[in-house]
Amino acid sequence: MTVDDTGSGTGVHPAPDGEPGRDAHGESDENPLTLRLEQLILGAERRYTPFQAARSAGVSMELASRFWRAMGFADIGQAKALTEADVLALRRLAGLVEAGLLSEAMAVQVARSTGQTTARLAEWQIDSFLEGLTEPPEPGMTRTEVTYPLVELLLPELEEFLVYVWRRQLAAATGRVVQAADDEEMVDRRLAVGFADLVGFTRLTRRMEEEELGELVEAFETTAADLVAAHGGRLIKTLGDEVLYAADDAGTAAEIALRLIETMANDETMPELRVGIAFGTVTTRMGDVFGTTVNLASRLTSIAPRDAVLVDSAFAEELTRTSEAPASEAEAAEAAAAAEKEGEEPPPYRFALQPMWQRPVRGLGVIEPWLLTRRETASAS
Repeated sequence: MTVDDTGSGTGVHPAPDGEPGRDAHGESDENPLTLRLEQLILGAERRYTPFQAARSAGVSMELASRFWRAMGFADIGQAKALTEADVLALRRLAGLVEAGLLSEAMAVQVARSTGQTTARLAEWQIDSFLEGLTEPPEPGMTRTEVTYPLVELLLPELEEFLVYVWRRQLAAATGRVVQAADDEEMVDRRLAVGFADLVGFTRLTRRMEEEELGELVEAFETTAADLVAAHGGRLIKTLGDEVLYAADDAGTAAEIALRLIETMANDETMPELRVGIAFGTVTTRMGDVFGTTVNLASRLTSIAPRDAVLVDSAFAEELTRTSEAPASEAEAAEAAAAAEKEGEEPPPYRFALQPMWQRPVRGLGVIEPWLLTRRETASAS
């Protein structure tokens, strides 16, 4: 609900997508049920214009506008549409800056990351969750008659669940950061980054109905997210026909990649999959990852064979360094023979690496991909 910096209230100002606007006097032409739902969800009535909210919070109009824009709120001019919660949120963000706990730029980043994440969550819950639940249970009932009591029941439960998941994720992320080797590694870290891409997705979009395509994408994203989480990786983002994930070590990333290939291959409804993984320094910002390592993983995915995993040389070296894979099958045979001679078990290599053709990649120079497979002696438990 951002505002114009002039503070003027002339004309009709656009509200969030799908919501009616307001006239020059701040009067709303919204549906009464919409207003009742908003009051239920926000827990307070509209009391303030943006200017009044900023003044009550002790924040300049310029800073308030920056915070609101960062949170993704639409321009409402100077309509009386804000509540005590809006004032409190401004006061808290500004207080973190005044106390020196956050810089102003960081506070804006906090607002932006929170706004972007929760906006997507809210859209998903309405589109895929509440829409189905609010189907009228009896003939003659309207959806609006069902929505209010349903939201009233669900709201406290979903709020508690959201906070629980956020705390769990925050604890996990904090743990990873404090284990970093040094301060620089807290921001620029060495990670394994993988892309998994559905083959022929563009052709599928021309052949399938929209509903079928949506179901396929949802099934792919759900399967990928579950596998990444179950085996110790982190899902960075989904892009419809592609998922991006990261792991702290090469073995974890390799296991996830092969599990993805194996799982999708066993599902006749799914297209073929290809995966590319690179290992190296990665910059993390607002939950996303950037840098040459990420670009290399993306390029490896684009040249990977169907139902196969390509990795870069740094990733291959990391697997051999940690004894997850032999440098070559000859080395594996030598190690096995030496172990047998000593009456010991051979090294428990999980993966196999096969060097592929070198090729130039624009912006990255000449790369040497390696084909990653599961060793025949290793079982996929």
